[in-house]
Amino acid sequence: MRRREKRGILHGHRQPEEEEEEEEMATTEEEEEAAMEDALEGEEIDGGAETEVEAPHRPKGKGRMRSRVTWDLCWAWYRALPEAQQAQIARMGFGHLLSVRPFHIDVPYLEALREIWEEDCKAFIIPWGHMIPTLEDVAYLTGLSVQGEPAVELERRDYHDDIAVLLGPEFVAGRRRPIWSILLGSLSEAMGLRGGRRGPLETLEEFYARVRGALDLRDRSEERSIQIFVSYLFEHRQFATQSSQMNCKFVLLLRDLAQAGRYAWGAAMLGHLFSLLPSSSQHSQSTGGFTPFLQIWGYTRFPMGRGTLAEGRQMMVPLMTRWEVAPDPRVTDRRAGDVRVALDHYPHEQVVWTPYVGEVDASHPAVAAGRPVFDCHLLLLCLGTCEVLYLELVVRTLGWHQPAIEVPSLGREGHSRRWFFAEERDWGANHGSTIAYWREGGERVLRVTDLLDSSAYMEDFQARYARRLRLDQRVMPESQAVRLLEGRLAEQEVELTRLRAEVRTLKEELARARASRDLGVSSLAQPARGDLADRLQDALDRAQARVQELEEQAREVGAERQGGGVATLQAQMESLRLEFEAKISRLEAERRTMVTAMEELRDDRATMRGRLLEAREREREAETARARITADYEILQKSQQNNQKNRENHVSVKLNGQHVDA
Repeated sequence: MRRREKRGILHGHRQPEEEEEEEEMATTEEEEEAAMEDALEGEEIDGGAETEVEAPHRPKGKGRMRSRVTWDLCWAWYRALPEAQQAQIARMGFGHLLSVRPFHIDVPYLEALREIWEEDCKAFIIPWGHMIPTLEDVAYLTGLSVQGEPAVELERRDYHDDIAVLLGPEFVAGRRRPIWSILLGSLSEAMGLRGGRRGPLETLEEFYARVRGALDLRDRSEERSIQIFVSYLFEHRQFATQSSQMNCKFVLLLRDLAQAGRYAWGAAMLGHLFSLLPSSSQHSQSTGGFTPFLQIWGYTRFPMGRGTLAEGRQMMVPLMTRWEVAPDPRVTDRRAGDVRVALDHYPHEQVVWTPYVGEVDASHPAVAAGRPVFDCHLLLLCLGTCEVLYLELVVRTLGWHQPAIEVPSLGREGHSRRWFFAEERDWGANHGSTIAYWREGGERVLRVTDLLDSSAYMEDFQARYARRLRLDQRVMPESQAVRLLEGRLAEQEVELTRLRAEVRTLKEELARARASRDLGVSSLAQPARGDLADRLQDALDRAQARVQELEEQAREVGAERQGGGVATLQAQMESLRLEFEAKISRLEAERRTMVTAMEELRDDRATMRGRLLEAREREREAETARARITADYEILQKSQQNNQKNRENHVSVKLNGQHVDA
């Protein structure tokens, strides 16, 4: 399909009629009045973007952005539900995402990303080229389904009756009609969780225990309880907006829970995020969309030391579960402008375009199901919005070289719109070509096989965005140079923490392997396993030496960072970057060697475990046979004893008879 035809599909969907524009202006005023009425009845009970422990301590000068994603109550509420309801929610496709523990929201980092979003091409404009979160990122990081039915439904003029069914007729009694949205606090209040904000000193486990005690399912059916929770999950986490109101359109998507499990929720989440990024201007107090996904996506693609891969979570899915993001003052105490400077000077060669190499699809169900669309141009649908995923701009995420192509520009067509109509409308029926394009799997992006590199693309990219990228600003202010150098040093410390955690994990694995070898089931496997353990120990020793060397280098540079002018600082920073990259590369090579050795070790352990299980099975069979023989022997003994008694009784009777005759 040519670009013009793609725009035609979008143009037919997004260009509203004048009468709908007039109607939206009228209904907006009514919505605001209804929201004011609802606000008098009580605001949302849950916290804001950060966990409540972190929010009050934001340093002066930080970005003003506030994400509407609230996490703690979603996590605790899900865990407090009965197991049957948890299983049903997991079957709907949300189980993996709900297993992710809440972590710190890096507000300046997200604000910096928001500022470099380009609406015309739906991508981030970064010095090393366009970058876009893809469906592959969604599947790996969140575990949400990226293939299935589009998340579109009938749009109604009034959702009064649907809300009455969901929350009860008493909730809508006396309210103004029509109803398009309700306060999110109404959902949690209906379940007895009003006032359930996590305390400043309260741990997650303590908060969960309190939520479990307060949760009141009343006499609601299992289906109704699940619908209320998933509605809260949508509007508070997966499809968070810039207000405290819930769009009632989601209620219709949850009427049939079996059908709800067939929607492509991951693609809808990504489209919803795209639709809200441009509306989150620099002057906005909040932003919408599932921003924790965007944060981890950034850490995965260009790791800047903000989060660490948690110890002991290397095999957990989805990948968001493996990350641990804590408010580290050495790194998080910064402004969005500092993050922008760090992005501008981030080494291009350290950008990770294919971060999921080595992951097994069998461990990620959403990845295995969604792989057919990972290399396709698509339209992302979510309720009344349609966003474009321009995969053609980021084919380096597929492991290809990026060709120089015409950068698309949508203009006004690139802005999704939401409408409330005077009558019921079926969005899918009115935009059949868009639905058909999604169901057909979009259009496959073709690989240009004769490219040797992406230099032609980078030349065009830098020429197009020269002013925006500020490529002509060669001299960095001294204050920014100092902050950037200190930030890079702090990132090194965080990276060292991660490496130490990996070394500890590998040492524990080595200790367990040696203990298992000493117990040994098969003498034939012991020599090979001993050699493997020795090789692993040597690799660990070398990695530990590299870590110590890196620590020394960081201390030396930290002691020198006060000396000299801007040029000296920049020279130190560049030297530090090169040496740090070389050492990290060596460490990564050692880590890969250790991982390979550990995989071999795990294979050996699996073989030994299989032999152990086989031996135990034979032992159980022998024990069963012995018990059966013992039982048969006891029965035979009892039978012989009975026969002996019978014979004795018979002889006694005969003797008595003869005595009587005599």
